[in-house]
Amino acid sequence: MNGEWIIVKKEEILDAYRWRQATKEFDADRKIDEEDFEFILETGRLSPSSFGFEPWQFVVVRREDLLQKIKDHAWGAQGQALTASHFVLILARTPEAMRHDSDYIRHIVTDVQGRTEDEYALRVKRVREFQEQDYQLLDDERVFQEWIKRQTYIPLGNMMTAAAQIGVDSCPIEGFNQAEIDELLISEGVMERGAWSLSVMVAFGHRARDFAPKTRRDFNEVVKYIG
Repeated sequence: MNGEWIIVKKEEILDAYRWRQATKEFDADRKIDEEDFEFILETGRLSPSSFGFEPWQFVVVRREDLLQKIKDHAWGAQGQALTASHFVLILARTPEAMRHDSDYIRHIVTDVQGRTEDEYALRVKRVREFQEQDYQLLDDERVFQEWIKRQTYIPLGNMMTAAAQIGVDSCPIEGFNQAEIDELLISEGVMERGAWSLSVMVAFGHRARDFAPKTRRDFNEVVKYIG
């Protein structure tokens, strides 16, 4: 019985992937239940990150005036900003906050992960080696920032997949001018200058119309086995 259940569950998961598509416009009259939306956010919160440092914050924008301003500054959010049931900004911490010797890293390692001071010292030593030698992040602030932002795409993907599994549509949005949108969010009090930068937006809701069937490359074109 358990084996049969697993087979059914796997097919349900694949069905959710087949069903999910980037929704460019939502049915503004259909709202997501708050319990369902908290479930979606929780899958983001529980997502993995490099060293478990969680360099993100999820900002749920409810103010219509701010949504309009975001729409004005984000060409990729024209159909979603004002029609989505819920609109989320995924912020990424800045390199200053993510340095091996930052207060934030100490907070994560000691307060969140519960490590001792000796364990913290060993952990920071390894992180420093990673940042200085393996990825050379400390040599280029832009490279460091892009590494941080890549982490935020893990909860982004998990939230969109979780949403699809409960019949909620979504759309990731990168279509915006980075400098302009960051200035907007700072001026609106959404984030503090020097502490955060917008990584990506994601809209959730229910599609306004049906889609054509999803197209993807063949499995054997995408997957390569060695050995």
